[in-house]
Amino acid sequence: MLVLRKKTSRELAHFVGITEQNLSLLKSGKVRGVRFATLSRICEYLECQPGDLLHFEPGEEDEQASVD
Repeated sequence: MLVLRKKTSRELAHFVGITEQNLSLLKSGKVRGVRFATLSRICEYLECQPGDLLHFEPGEEDEQASVD
């Protein structure tokens, strides 16, 4: 989405109010969650919807939840 909008990670991080390192973690999917306020600011800046950014991948938590 950054490429489509011709924006940099640095610009996005500054607008959202997070560090570039935290943005990098979000982009790589290495976080367990994201605040709605952060997601909202990202979508505002990139003029998109959350579904344009998020992709669901079942993991261990999901497998355990279905076993219980």
